[in-house]
Amino acid sequence: MRVKTFRGSSTATVFAEIKAEFGDSAVILSNKSVEESGRKIHEIMVGVEGQEAPVQTRSTRDDVLGDAMNNIPEWNQEWNQIKGHMMALLKPQMNLNLLAPRQRLALEYLEREGVESKVIMSLFHELRQDPSKAILPVLENIAPVCSFDGGRWPQKFHALAGPHGVGKTSTIIRLALKEKKNNPGARICVASADQGQGKGRLVLRHYADLSGLEFKDLATREDFATLIGESHKFDRIFIDLPGLSGNAELESWLAVCGLNGACDIAVHLVMNPYFASAQYTAFLKKYRSSKLKSLIWTKLDESCSYGALVNTSFESGLPVSLLSYGSGLRNSLKGAVEKDFWRLIFKHQLPEKDEAVFAKAI
Repeated sequence: MRVKTFRGSSTATVFAEIKAEFGDSAVILSNKSVEESGRKIHEIMVGVEGQEAPVQTRSTRDDVLGDAMNNIPEWNQEWNQIKGHMMALLKPQMNLNLLAPRQRLALEYLEREGVESKVIMSLFHELRQDPSKAILPVLENIAPVCSFDGGRWPQKFHALAGPHGVGKTSTIIRLALKEKKNNPGARICVASADQGQGKGRLVLRHYADLSGLEFKDLATREDFATLIGESHKFDRIFIDLPGLSGNAELESWLAVCGLNGACDIAVHLVMNPYFASAQYTAFLKKYRSSKLKSLIWTKLDESCSYGALVNTSFESGLPVSLLSYGSGLRNSLKGAVEKDFWRLIFKHQLPEKDEAVFAKAI
């Protein structure tokens, strides 16, 4: 369906434009009047079946609608309502009895866990084609993992982004200490670019001094340029990025700091598992960047459900690289692997509880 909004000084004028462009095939989706500069404007949104507007291919599902909804909150709200109505119409057509018992039980569990309807429907359509198909390979396609361990992240610079309070600073300390333990001879630098959080910067400097790590304070573009110029002195550089407030976005922030060019950097989005669904969508939009490579989930021990991990991977297309839990700095961070990730989703078992075999119930 192609959706288009028409505006004019009178309803008759707007309907005339709609009829001239679409004839009698247009379906009215909304009809309202707004005040602009003291004038009354009539706004009618219509949809037309069979006329698809050209859509540019994007790297994530969130990007498909991102540009269209910028600075148009009314359209954003209306589109969410339309999606809700569409899901309400489509869901009754999803007959789980067409699946094998194990497949059906897994989907029912995921729905109770808070996995969104669009993810459940995507899984259902994939599984119904083959009732004998194992569900874990299908799940791993929509929520991939790529462990931070094992040399799968060759970039020298690793920056942790995310909202205030999600645990970026403590995760950097854990990462640096773990890297130092695994490679005692490694030259590691930790850097703070979060000038608004003095406590976090002091904590990072404190642990750097205690552990024999190099510490850098990044306040200006020149500081970033100096660090890039000195990068040959280090094997790994971990950067604590500031939380972005208001309309600030990660891509613009990286450009200002000179990190969006040829710099060998991977940015990882750090999040907690207990935000609202709309908040995750807002975060993915704010932190969208060509340098954003993975998701890191922290404070896993504080959550009662983990559907958000599946939803966010599905929405962003990004793999999960690290799982963090507990308040200590030792034995509280682990590279994400499939068995640990899905054991957390289905059994609420944190990675530290290392069972020999993942349950065959799913």
